[in-house]
Amino acid sequence: MGWWGAVRGGGSRDRERGDEEGEMPPPQPNGFLPGKEAERGSHAAGADAGALPEAQAMLPSPGSGSGVARPPIRLSRRRLAVLAVFSLYSLVNAFQWIQYSILSSVFVHFYRASYPRVDWLSMVYMVAYVPLILPATWLLDTRGLRLTALLGSGLNCLGAWLKCASVRQDLYPLTLLAQTVCAVAQVFILGLPSRIAAVWFGPKEVSTACAVAVLGNQLGTAIGFLLPPVLVPNTVDDIDLMGHNISIMFYGTAAVSTLLFLLTGVVFDEKPKFPPSQAQAVLQDIPPEDYSYKQSIINLFRNIPFVLLLISYGMMTGAFYSVSTLLNQMIVTYYVGEEVNAGRIGLTLVVAGMVGSIICGLWLDYTKTYKQTTLIVYILSFVGMTIFTFTLDTGNLVIVFVTGGVLGFFMTGYLPLGFEFAVEITYPESEGTSSGLLNASAQIFGILFTLVQGKLITDYDPRAGNLFLCAWMFVGIILTALIKSDLRRHTVNSGILNTDIKAVTTDTLQDLPSVI
Repeated sequence: MGWWGAVRGGGSRDRERGDEEGEMPPPQPNGFLPGKEAERGSHAAGADAGALPEAQAMLPSPGSGSGVARPPIRLSRRRLAVLAVFSLYSLVNAFQWIQYSILSSVFVHFYRASYPRVDWLSMVYMVAYVPLILPATWLLDTRGLRLTALLGSGLNCLGAWLKCASVRQDLYPLTLLAQTVCAVAQVFILGLPSRIAAVWFGPKEVSTACAVAVLGNQLGTAIGFLLPPVLVPNTVDDIDLMGHNISIMFYGTAAVSTLLFLLTGVVFDEKPKFPPSQAQAVLQDIPPEDYSYKQSIINLFRNIPFVLLLISYGMMTGAFYSVSTLLNQMIVTYYVGEEVNAGRIGLTLVVAGMVGSIICGLWLDYTKTYKQTTLIVYILSFVGMTIFTFTLDTGNLVIVFVTGGVLGFFMTGYLPLGFEFAVEITYPESEGTSSGLLNASAQIFGILFTLVQGKLITDYDPRAGNLFLCAWMFVGIILTALIKSDLRRHTVNSGILNTDIKAVTTDTLQDLPSVI
């Protein structure tokens, strides 16, 4: 049990009973090594402080003139610049992910490759993420936010320049290598939205900030659907012109990536001078030398609500990845020669999802109804996928635009909900670790769903592939309904008292040792 468990169901009566029985659960806060807190203790907290978790023991007791002074809670102006730069380089990374799949028919001709080989230019993002996520989250937790951000932005820039050298028909292996570098960059990007929001933003804006950070990635996907078909038309009869157009797209991407890498070095700090919330202030009291990444991972996998969310999030987001990767093939199956409109439908899907993300983020900041909102959006995503499946072959592209927009609004809008819900039910574990595991689950399901759905589209038709996704999304609804809503971070920030949790308010944090 972590320090969080020590304040659950508390009160003086519980404390007295615990003293009589001589029981005190071993503290393991935030993946920290058990026993470290007892070794140090705190003179300010009294003789029994050594048995308290460090986050509590370092707080001065009431009436004490000594103790470690807590920093004031303030918001940094730099937080908006950090959020903007991250969102922009995340945008470019997502653009580089989708630019091949939305032009699959173009790259099949240019590189003289099969559709499955071109599909791998998108799926490599998913494949690279799975084995690298644990090292990446370890780096984030032990070396910090700034280094992780520089790695993500720098590798994104390197991959973009390698693509510029791959514009030749016999250089498919080089373009695959370049895309692999971008895929590695993604590992250092996708887990940051919740960490940036928690470290830099206050409790009344944290969910909105996370939604905006996720929004950057979604906007990159949207631009990736829209811009490449315009920049690189399918000029099958003129391969030289096709190569020239591909070069323009690649060099433009590389130039923007370079600028954003430089801005990342200028703007990103490890954390603000003062913590933005009480939850961050508590975590900053815990010395980093006691951190155990292994213990943090164990704590997360022992958290049953998180495990349920891990699976259900992977199903939903994996379905989104699969639909995004195979959208061009689905559209041109029923609407031959409509590659440009396929890109516009993808744009509609993602832009609608961006609106959904912002609305969901604002709603969470206002209501804190994490489970209810997540479950409702999951159900509506399933309904949207079902409608999209059965209207795709009507012969009317307007209907496909509308149903694609509805699907995107809920399916893409779900992404920041999963991040924020995970942070709430796993606090005080690292936001980067929980987000990283969610993304790893999404990549695994994304690979499996893309391979199976692609096979079903090839052997049967797009409807068969979409029904396959609908079945798994229905399973995800059931798993989401089983998640117990335990909003730990929100309780620390707001001081709400319910039947499960003893409140830790801003005022009573100073008195926390005596309360326990």
